[in-house]
Amino acid sequence: MMKILLLTDLHGQYGKLGSFLELEPDLAFIAGDLTDMGPCEPVKEFLEEFNVPCFAIPGNCDPKEIVDTLEDSDAICLHGASMTIGNVTITGVGGSNPTPFKTPFELKEEEIEKVLSAAEAHATQNVHNILLCHAPPFETLDVIGDNVHVGSTTLREHMKKYSLVCCGHIHEAIGSIEVDGTKVVNPGPASQGCCALITLGDEYKDIEVELLKV
Repeated sequence: MMKILLLTDLHGQYGKLGSFLELEPDLAFIAGDLTDMGPCEPVKEFLEEFNVPCFAIPGNCDPKEIVDTLEDSDAICLHGASMTIGNVTITGVGGSNPTPFKTPFELKEEEIEKVLSAAEAHATQNVHNILLCHAPPFETLDVIGDNVHVGSTTLREHMKKYSLVCCGHIHEAIGSIEVDGTKVVNPGPASQGCCALITLGDEYKDIEVELLKV
């Protein structure tokens, strides 16, 4: 059994980390937007505070140089990368598909395809295969306004390869749902104390998700 703390959309608000870590996870995932358009420097100090292995990707509100910051931090940057821990394989892609707001870390769908496919080429199929992404897959926890879907079509196409997708980006789309056999989780913005505690069992798709607020 493995317990994973999922955080996303911190937007530079790091004061609740102690409360998050009181949940006693084995690993931590950060699904992007560590900053609010920067700066990147405080991120390294924040990541030093984790007492468990931490895996992170950038969000659309992070400057492009956040990748270098993550690479040089105590966390493991999974943007365009894959890693295996026991019976879990985690593959990551950060940023988001284009938004109307021209935020710093946006990627065209073709760029998302290129980054994700390169990461998947090095991924090992496992009991639990997890996609850590900032943007949600299209038509999956991606509704804004008057029922408008803004998720990534590329992520939707790749989603079937995974038993679990951990995302964020859409603050109002908090939830844990299953789509075509894949569980998708958006814990909500950690800047407001939202998180998810995900428990992985020893068997395929033995996944429990608890949405929490500290």
